[in-house]
Amino acid sequence: MGEVVNLRRARKAKARAERDATAAANRAAFGRTRAEKASAKAEIDRRERNLDGNKREP
Repeated sequence: MGEVVNLRRARKAKARAERDATAAANRAAFGRTRAEKASAKAEIDRRERNLDGNKREP
C-alpha cells in the first residue's frame, strides 16, 4: 500500500512552492538597485555607440 498523505499539508506545501517560485522570478526581474540599473544601461549605451561608430559605410 502507498503512504498516507495529509491532503491539507500537501496543499500547503504546493502553495508554498508556487509562492517561492514566483518570489524567485520577481527577485530576478525586479531585484536590481537603481545604481545597478543605471550602470547596466550605461554599459549597453556605450556598446551600442561603439558598434554604431565602427560600422562601415557601403
